[in-house]
Amino acid sequence: MSDVVKDKWAALRQATPARIALGRSGAGLPTRANLEFQFAHARARDAVHSGLDLDALEAELAPLEVIRVASAAPDRASYLRRPDLGRKLAEGEAEKLNARPVCDVAFVIADGLSSAAVQVHAAAVTHAARARLEGLSLGPVVIASQARVAIGDEIGAALGARLVVLLVGERPGLTVADSLGAYLTYDPKPGTKDSQRNCLSNIHGQGGMSYEQAAGKIAWLTRAALERKLTGTGLKEESGALGVENAPLIDGA
Repeated sequence: MSDVVKDKWAALRQATPARIALGRSGAGLPTRANLEFQFAHARARDAVHSGLDLDALEAELAPLEVIRVASAAPDRASYLRRPDLGRKLAEGEAEKLNARPVCDVAFVIADGLSSAAVQVHAAAVTHAARARLEGLSLGPVVIASQARVAIGDEIGAALGARLVVLLVGERPGLTVADSLGAYLTYDPKPGTKDSQRNCLSNIHGQGGMSYEQAAGKIAWLTRAALERKLTGTGLKEESGALGVENAPLIDGA
């Protein structure tokens, strides 16, 4: 008779990235589970503290025009301690964006809390989304360093953009450290409330939203926002339900 005990949790663990039924060794976790946790924690810390390779990102965005700007946070430590500084441009940075032709849509890439997510995913999502916005005038791509979501409001206003699509590294977790988010804001300007934005999250290659899925949703939301003249709680993303990103809009959605 076999003494092997069947692991009743094995099937469930295969269905979720959550850490469940890890077992125990005495009063603690088994060595394997403990080491995996420490590795995941180290990846999350690296994602938060590591800098963005701006030259590499700009090369991946070619041949698009790119403008680099910096937030009011002078370094990473200040950025993490002072979220307010990451929401506004440093003095004189807005001048880089002035005297530009007005545009329908401006793409902004902000390092956020995971430079790893931006490094890996932002260029691909930008190219895929812009390819689906035929017929709209698109401004240059702005890369913002030490930046948070609200910095897109000041950038969009300086560019005269009707709508800003901001891609940002999301707060890393212990399962995924390189998840990208996308925030869409109609009529961007300083003081815009978070409730006036639409957000897509979990864009990554570990079971998250694919580049093409994200691009389709961004394109649908962009066209819907420009037609309805709003983003946020009044605009519900329906591209998945309708099947295509350019489907006719439904009043009252």
